[in-house]
Amino acid sequence: MPSLLTNAHFYRDGAWDPRVSAMAVRDGRIALLGSLAECREAAGSGAEEIDLGGQWVLPGFQDAHVHPVGGGLELQRCNLAESRSAADYLATIGAYAAAHPGAEWILGGGWYMEAFPGGVPTAATLDTVVADRPVFLPNRDHHSAWVNSEALRRAGITATTPDPPDGRIERDADGNPTGCLHEGAMERMAALVPPTSQAELDQGLRTGQAYLHSLGITGWQDAIVGLGAGLPDALDAYCRAAADGTLTARVVGALWWDRTRGAEQLPDLLERRARGVAAGFQATTVKIMQDGVCETFTAAMLDPYRDEHGHATDNRGVSFIEADDLARYVTLLDAHDFQVHLHALGDRAVRDSLDAIEEAIMANGARDNRHHLAHLQVVHPDDVGRFARLGATANAQPLWACHDQQMVELTIPFLSAEAVAHQYPFASLLDAGARLACGSDWPVSSPEPFAQLHVAVNRTVPPGESDDYAPGRAPLLAHEAISVTAAIDGFTAGSAYVNHLDDAGRLEVGYLADVTVADGDVLGDPAGLSSIRAALTMVGGGVVWAR
Repeated sequence: MPSLLTNAHFYRDGAWDPRVSAMAVRDGRIALLGSLAECREAAGSGAEEIDLGGQWVLPGFQDAHVHPVGGGLELQRCNLAESRSAADYLATIGAYAAAHPGAEWILGGGWYMEAFPGGVPTAATLDTVVADRPVFLPNRDHHSAWVNSEALRRAGITATTPDPPDGRIERDADGNPTGCLHEGAMERMAALVPPTSQAELDQGLRTGQAYLHSLGITGWQDAIVGLGAGLPDALDAYCRAAADGTLTARVVGALWWDRTRGAEQLPDLLERRARGVAAGFQATTVKIMQDGVCETFTAAMLDPYRDEHGHATDNRGVSFIEADDLARYVTLLDAHDFQVHLHALGDRAVRDSLDAIEEAIMANGARDNRHHLAHLQVVHPDDVGRFARLGATANAQPLWACHDQQMVELTIPFLSAEAVAHQYPFASLLDAGARLACGSDWPVSSPEPFAQLHVAVNRTVPPGESDDYAPGRAPLLAHEAISVTAAIDGFTAGSAYVNHLDDAGRLEVGYLADVTVADGDVLGDPAGLSSIRAALTMVGGGVVWAR
């Protein structure tokens, strides 16, 4: 159905375009931007006219790195993401267990590491609220999990259980497991968890999609489609939703690269891609997790981590895949025209990932597969300029680039001074010609785009969250702040580029009519960005959410 958006501020090319007072939509695309009379004629008779009351119209936000099905499932299960204290977590877990007496396992997650001493919760505290059933609760970044004693017993994890090569079991002084598992140490437990049903996955996708639409998000790249990081495989759920029309967002799926296997998994990935595309779901990317996170000392670093006394250790984190193997795998995937989405958080992981992309280009030539590196917490200055030279997109999660409690207490004290000085170098990357795409990593952190824009522009914790936390008010490396227009581009045109949507991400005639309507002036006071909210979301000219 044709439609007409009127009485609004239209954001085009980084500015409000006062020449435009209306937008006509026909056949899912922008037919005209101009005066009301011109757009009425372009929209044609019978067009639905939507008076926006002076609000702002932007290209639809796209999240370049997100886990909507996992986020939707967590909203439906024991959801800890709304709290920040251990006491609140225990109350929520106890209440959930009491409300679900028939649940064989207590599942959910979303806890914050800073709620616990050293970032590490224990089975002993969890046993006080649930002792009769196993509990498995990944934290918000899914690089660690909190488990109770019954879960440890069922998994057979004892003092004699060795740490896996790609993970760590937290232990007491006698070597006994204390109830927190990191990285690959979670897999032994995850293998015991009852599989998520297809009906639960379908509902998780619907819940996650509805939530993202309510924030003005019109599309995304699902950063793990497969069994990885404690998440269930959502490929079939996406295929069903694409086939029956309930997938209203524009989505690219990043198929999970199983780091316990090698090149022999390529036929499986090719089959999964073909199955997705046949159903109308673009499962055209492969996700490789190259390292972990700084808070658990598993991000792959060039300099060693420091201990609690500030002294250098012999730990430089974990490369989940050896550099030579990574280059071989990326080259293989590139040759088969997969886009590669690399989790590269530490500076060594970033360097190894860029080296792999460079080797793929040398072997295969430039193939427009648009590889990208996600997270980029620490980037060595020698590697900043390589993004533009290699055509590798910097996939940033702006919400993390601030002095939140986790940064101040669990990250900065344990990184070298060099690494601390090169965190989230958004401005440096842009100045060096890199293309920026932005995403949230939800449910790791909030998918609210305006909160993320606030941090990208101000490098401070959004107002309200920092009221009780003084360090949050100080910018983190203020020279790496970027402009509002650059940040908006990252969430619109930049993310559209990553997803090969070359006719999206801008308000231009002929482009897809994917639109976010914001209730505030996006070009006003940058300190007020986080107070803006989406008022209406359109995909292909159809309203998928309205306040």
